[in-house]
Amino acid sequence: MPAEPLDVPRTGPRRQLGLIALTQVLALAVWFSASAVLPLLRTDWGLGTGGGVALTVAVQLGFVAGALTSAVTGLADRVRPERLFAAGALGSAGCTLLVATVADGPLLGGALRFLTGAGLALVYPIGMKLMASWFGARGRGLALGVLVGALTLGSLLPQLFVGLIGERWRAVLGIAAGCGAVAGLLAVALLRAGPHLAVGTPPRASQALDGFRAARPRLVNFAYLGHMWELYALWAWATAWLTASRAEVAPGTSTSTVALLALVAFGLCGAAGCVLAGWLAGRRGRAPVAAVAVGTSGVCCLLSPWAWSWPTAALAVFACVWGAAVIADSAMYSTLLSEVADRRWVGTALTVQTATGFLLTVVTISALPYLAELVTWRWTLVLLAAGPVVSVIALARFRALDPPARQPAPA
Repeated sequence: MPAEPLDVPRTGPRRQLGLIALTQVLALAVWFSASAVLPLLRTDWGLGTGGGVALTVAVQLGFVAGALTSAVTGLADRVRPERLFAAGALGSAGCTLLVATVADGPLLGGALRFLTGAGLALVYPIGMKLMASWFGARGRGLALGVLVGALTLGSLLPQLFVGLIGERWRAVLGIAAGCGAVAGLLAVALLRAGPHLAVGTPPRASQALDGFRAARPRLVNFAYLGHMWELYALWAWATAWLTASRAEVAPGTSTSTVALLALVAFGLCGAAGCVLAGWLAGRRGRAPVAAVAVGTSGVCCLLSPWAWSWPTAALAVFACVWGAAVIADSAMYSTLLSEVADRRWVGTALTVQTATGFLLTVVTISALPYLAELVTWRWTLVLLAAGPVVSVIALARFRALDPPARQPAPA
């Protein structure tokens, strides 16, 4: 059964938002933990390009499988959300710890990373549900920005561990697993659902393609897919791009420096971009803010071959702008879809949107290392610009079809 309304005087929306964000940051530290140490795994496990790609995309595929399983079985409506969150965080933390302590090659490592992704499917979406249970239409935009900012910071947190402890990959994964375990315990002890907790309508297979039939949901989904084409591939391989750039332009740059640059640019600046975009969306409208963010990110893709050779200080500024822009629009698409989809099947529409988006990330995450072998890392990230182009066009057409989308959303 869904959670009963809690004793409201014991907590409140702001406190719970802070707790949800904190647990998200800690729990999601395991997401890109293997990617952060991939150069070391290549050496220890003898991984080629294909092995490195498989280890990275296994998490994405696990997330899709976990999200679809949760949706089809109705887990989110049968189990108290804080307990489901805790189970996902503890499960993904346990799998990451096993990679650090038991796995000795890509076969077991890949299987454990798949299960890690499945566990994370109970963390991020359930965190969104908990947030929505505390905030009505007013204030939800900013709260959603905070939560996506927490996703951003948590996903890039392993770069901090690499920067602090260097090339001990088992220790990096162990620390990430510890963060996930703490998140699970905090979720059980402190997280609670709010008074707006809703029981969703179970997904219907017959409605799965509705989001691509009607014009407005279809355009929102195309914009989201363009965003996802770029986002996770950039997060997965930004450190490789930065490392290759500095190895050529500034050979004395240490691994720790590159890792910390990636954390600041794509983690801290990304989180700040989410919060700022959430605030602006409440005043300028979601679609216009999303278009500016994804357009800026697309320009960064196109400029990346030239930024490659810039001095480290200039490259850092460029990376910070890119890191803020690439994630700033992320929260807008699910909100827009929930506003224009058939209200009876919003749950189905959001499930399909998430599943197709994460499946698409597998394409670009897999393609970039092979492309780098052909044209070098310097030119590889230009491929990602195709996604923002699609997003900008889709959002422009959406605004033309839906004049109210130009107006500011409720704050």
